[in-house]
Amino acid sequence: MGVDDKIKNAAEDLTGKAKETVGKATDNERLEAEGDMDQAKASAKKVGEDVKDTFK
Repeated sequence: MGVDDKIKNAAEDLTGKAKETVGKATDNERLEAEGDMDQAKASAKKVGEDVKDTFK
């Protein structure tokens, strides 16, 4: 994975954290869940990147 992909994943993680925080602050469970999901996706992508980097 390239640097661009790593930046996109980091941005997705930050977006997820922001959504989760806003969801908690506004008592919006749907937004909070979306934030959790975005963070999980970013984390899974990071694991995939790490595996690919290991085999390079």
